[in-house]
Amino acid sequence: MKHTLRALISLFILILSSPLHSEALRVFTWEGYVEPYEVDAVNTILKQKGYDDFTVEVISPWAEGPEHMFTILRAGKADISFLTLNYIKMQNDKIAKLLQPINTNSPRLTNFSKLSPALTAIPMAMSDDKPLYLPWGGGAYGIWANMDKLTKKDLPTSVQDLWDKKWKGKLALSSGQVQPNIALAALAMGKEPFYLNDMAADRTTLSEESDQKGALQQKVNSLYSQVSQFWTAGPNFKDPNTLLVASYGIAASAINREGGNWSLVNFKEGNTAWLDTINFHKSVTGRKLEAAEIFANYFIGKKVQDRVVGGLGMVAASSLVDKNPLIDANPNFFSVKMFWPPYKKTADNVMLLISERAMKK
Repeated sequence: MKHTLRALISLFILILSSPLHSEALRVFTWEGYVEPYEVDAVNTILKQKGYDDFTVEVISPWAEGPEHMFTILRAGKADISFLTLNYIKMQNDKIAKLLQPINTNSPRLTNFSKLSPALTAIPMAMSDDKPLYLPWGGGAYGIWANMDKLTKKDLPTSVQDLWDKKWKGKLALSSGQVQPNIALAALAMGKEPFYLNDMAADRTTLSEESDQKGALQQKVNSLYSQVSQFWTAGPNFKDPNTLLVASYGIAASAINREGGNWSLVNFKEGNTAWLDTINFHKSVTGRKLEAAEIFANYFIGKKVQDRVVGGLGMVAASSLVDKNPLIDANPNFFSVKMFWPPYKKTADNVMLLISERAMKK
């Protein structure tokens, strides 16, 4: 009887100490970045570590761009986000103000030490010398070549080669984000890829640089005259006339998994690069923040980072991966000057204007 009573009391205490329901750990991300089986894996880890009062929940719809991400974060609808690095301090730090610095010494971020040191303290996403992000994976807005129809000898070696008459009607560029297109023109002119953004505070010089009869406008006009396909959501790699396609890398890797044979062109000037990151909303504190760190640690760990490379065709942020082909081919892939910057509004408006003019030619 005593043993039965003791067992009932123990069971009652266990029930009282167990959470009646778990709180959602809301994750806001791009399509394909967080798979259902990975959510299950993190939830299992949370339970094992005593955080069964939290359950990972991927919110919908998927992230669509900086304004969409800002809207969701401002409304406090996401605890963890996968922001593209240059979004963080765009438009007077409006997203940065919604984030909190990462405690890189947290005992729950054991995989932090395996991240590439070149990616963990990028100035454009720091706050008082503390990062507002954990690097996750990135890529280039690069030109991919159809190697079923081209040989290595055929490939352009310099960005300037894209203006050669042999590529007229053979090139595809994005019409959605035009800034990397302007960067191509700048590189071909021997300038820094985002030099317009660097001079944004000097309205007079910026206006002169964007003159419709100026050198940059003429360079973009002639670049756009080479284009056979302007894409918005994603490029059409199956267009028989297109041999060179601009891609963020994910789409090119996807078509290769379907049997395609597209290869990134390694220009001597390099390719402009982007980095997607993991961030914590400033409202996340206490045990919930600890749970968020456990989530992040899993996503910068070996299993997910290997999928970043093998499944998404991106560049992993961690040294734990078995292979990182784009970095192996170009150790300077993530050169600071090639990172997309947090575009200033004045420079952004100028780039859009230059592109719109070129489209009409």
